[in-house]
This record gives sequence, structure tokens and C-alpha cells, in this order.
Amino acid sequence: MNSERRVGFCIECRRETEYALKKKMMPKTIKGREYIFSITTAICNECGAEMNLPGLIDKNIKEIDEQYRETEGIVSVEDIERLLRLYKIGKAPASYALGFGEITITRYLAGQVPSKEYSDIIKAALASPRFMKKLLIENREKVGEVAFNKAMEAATSLENLFSISDKLLSVVAYIFATLEEVTPLMLQKLLYFIQGIYSALYDQPVFMEDCRAWVHGPVYEEIYNLFKEFKYNPIDDPRFAIVGGSKEVLTSEEKGVIDLVLKTFGMYGGKTLERITHKEKPWLIARKGYDDGIPSHEIIPKESIKRYFMAVNQKYSIATEEGLREYIATMIQ
Repeated sequence: MNSERRVGFCIECRRETEYALKKKMMPKTIKGREYIFSITTAICNECGAEMNLPGLIDKNIKEIDEQYRETEGIVSVEDIERLLRLYKIGKAPASYALGFGEITITRYLAGQVPSKEYSDIIKAALASPRFMKKLLIENREKVGEVAFNKAMEAATSLENLFSISDKLLSVVAYIFATLEEVTPLMLQKLLYFIQGIYSALYDQPVFMEDCRAWVHGPVYEEIYNLFKEFKYNPIDDPRFAIVGGSKEVLTSEEKGVIDLVLKTFGMYGGKTLERITHKEKPWLIARKGYDDGIPSHEIIPKESIKRYFMAVNQKYSIATEEGLREYIATMIQ
């Protein structure tokens, strides 16, 4: 919450008073089942009574809807909108493609909650372009030729695009879910630090894709190709809904290292992270013989990355936030 002064009319005090927004637990029965929802309330700072403020009821309805969907595993409105963008398909053709009635998706976008069966179909289509292609082929006549061709082309492109490992995709998805803004340059360096620190601590890589010594530091080419259109801008890509719906493949140890990196290296922009990698042996050794600005596709061996961060660990204890912050501070001086 921000610290701005909040004022509204309190019916108990019978005048304008300051209030605070607080959460309260509210029981509610839906379809015969009891739920406890956390909703936002406005509390008068003077008498402690709840205040009825414009827009608060709408906010509570949205909170309850979101929490209900999460509890029951029901797809969100945002995910349905993402599916339409992902496969470049309209509401009616999407309804037909998924095996629903013509206006089903329109109703869901207006707020109607899907059944669990229909929700699971939408989630599966989001998670798998192959499954979406299967549905499109099964319902081709209803979808229409123009919509079918556009959606099939988008699904095929996604299939080819996401040919990298589930592990690497899951790491990227975890980064996106944790950080508010990630540029392609920043993403590349975070992946490199995650790989290096994890391999140093656990004696094995997180993912098997090779890292290359490009001009601007370590780069995973497969990830570069995914997001190169964003250049130096934050990544906002509906295609990555696929990863959000994919099977969880990260271990608790892998998540722990990712969190460690995001809480430390993740505080810096891509250019600062690039400067750090330019001082590290794995990139420097792989770039040996190349002048500044000369492109290369030399692989930075995983063993080289591991050995370097093992040495860093001996000096800085990189299993801790404090150790990593000390290392970063040294490298950006």
C-alpha cells in the first residue's frame, strides 16, 4: 500500500474521516461448498468501523473470483485472453476449436466461470501447441478456413520455437514469475549466473543447453532467438503462457538457487550484469583471440563455468545472499 492520505465518509462518525485498507477473512458458500476468502476492507481510523467506499464491492467481487478460480484450478480471464493472442484466433473460432458452443468464450471473457472440464481443455491448449493443433484439426469445418490457417500457423510456430528443454523453459518461467521486468540482456545474464552457481554448489548443471561467448557476454542462443524482437525492452510475450501451464520440473534446490540469484543479481540491470561477466574467466577465456566487437559463437564449456564459480564460492560463500552481494560489489567497482 502507498502512504497517501485516504479519506472517506464514515456512517458511524457521520463525517469524512481517514481510513486504512486492511484484509479480512470472509466465509462464503459456493455450489454447496464452504470457502474462506481474503477481501479488502476500509476501516475508519477513528471509530474502527468498516466503511462503504465506491468501488470496494467491485474489488471484493474480483478478489473472490480470483481466489475461487485459484482454489479450484479454474483458468483465469487473463489466460483466456492470452490464448486468443497466442493462437491469433477470434472468440467464436476459438470456442469452436476447443469444442465449445459459439459464444462460450465470449461468456467466459465477460466473467462467467468455466466448468472444471472446460477449464482443463483451455489450460491444455495453453500448455501445448500440439494439443491445440489436434483440436483445430478435429473442428476444422466449424472454425472456418481463414481462422484455421492463422491458428495452425501460430501453433506450428510455437511448436518449433519451444523446442528447447523443459528445464530451461521452466527456469525462464520462474524468473518471469518472480521479477516484474526482465529485458533479454538481463535474462541471459541471470541464466548464466543460475547455471554457474548451481553447478558449483551441486556439481551438475541445471539445464543442458550450451552458453556462448558473444560480444555482450554469455548468451544462450535458443533463448536469444525467443526474445530478440524485444531488443533492450522488457519482455512481454503471450507465447510464454505455454510455460506457465507446463509441468513443474524444477527441484527445491534449483528453486533455491534461482531465488538466491534473483535476490542478488536480479537487483541490477542487464548492462551492469554484462560488465560483471566481462570480468569473469569463463567468458574471457572463450573470447580469447577475438577483439572487442568481433562476433563469436564459441561455447563457454559448462566445466569452465562450474570451476570458476567453485573458486568464487571458496572466497565468497555464494550459497548465501551476503556472499553473493559481496562478490557483486567487488565485481562492479
